[in-house]
Amino acid sequence: MPTVSVIIPSYNHARFLRQRIESVLGQTYQDFEVILLDDCSTDESRSTISEYAGDRRIRIEFNEKNSGSSFKQWNKGVRLASGKYVWIAESDDYADARLLERLVGRLDAEPTAVLAYCRSRRVSGKGETAGFADYYHSDLHPSRWAADFCADGLEECRKYLVHRNTIPNASSVVFRKAIYERVGGADEGLRLCGDWKLWASMALTGGAISYVGEPLNYFRFHDASVSEKSLRNGVWAAEALQVTGLILHRVTPEGATLTKVRDGLSHLWIPVVLNRRIPVRLRRAILKNAMTIDPHALRRLLRPALVALRMTLSRRWRSFRAKLQTSSGFGKSG
Repeated sequence: MPTVSVIIPSYNHARFLRQRIESVLGQTYQDFEVILLDDCSTDESRSTISEYAGDRRIRIEFNEKNSGSSFKQWNKGVRLASGKYVWIAESDDYADARLLERLVGRLDAEPTAVLAYCRSRRVSGKGETAGFADYYHSDLHPSRWAADFCADGLEECRKYLVHRNTIPNASSVVFRKAIYERVGGADEGLRLCGDWKLWASMALTGGAISYVGEPLNYFRFHDASVSEKSLRNGVWAAEALQVTGLILHRVTPEGATLTKVRDGLSHLWIPVVLNRRIPVRLRRAILKNAMTIDPHALRRLLRPALVALRMTLSRRWRSFRAKLQTSSGFGKSG
């Protein structure tokens, strides 16, 4: 039985897929199996995957119908996994040859660690590197993710994961299968924050989080259209509030941290609650969750709500006045 199960969930990443698979097969640590899952890709992914059918380390699964969720694929892969450690290697990313060696070594050396992850470099669709994936964590700590550490999971949630997903890419993580199963796996009801919720849930079991500061993972970034759409339709705000609420139910951050968390969330949920294009039911649910996290949520909402109301009334008055002027003009010409 292999020590590590490598799950490669694939969907329409044919141009990156060969590099992904080869970077797994070329690992210096070789005690692994590979589970290749294709979610009804419409490009050449299936053809590329089929080229590896003769490799006895690889199990190939083609879905007959698209699952509609990357987190469903994660759960399917873990159910098929036989290793005690799991690496979800996303199909558009790739890895340094020493990633498994380093991260498995950390999990072996630190039996309380629920997961180990490494620093990630950002890489464009053209293969150009563009800094580190943790660049947006500098406001939390200017240099924390530049060096190795092993942190208590509850403390990690209290200080860092309560703000945002500080593990920016699943491909950088190797975790214990038993802990994944204990927390119920990935939440298939989430579209964006399922990974954040998963890492937080694992950390909240009380185990340790082990980190390698050497960048051994290459995280492919694409255009921001999906994220921008998720901001507009309220999905991001709804899911961020859900995950933050989960964490705050278990840990109590310091006052300054909690204030910063509430301030950050308000920039997500207030525009959504004021957006009349979003269904009323979703807006009400978001406001309810925001009020659970922030006792001053209504006060935060009041000023932008008044500004929005004033702009609406001003717009309607200009429209009404224009109609009056047009009507008056027609009357004179008659």
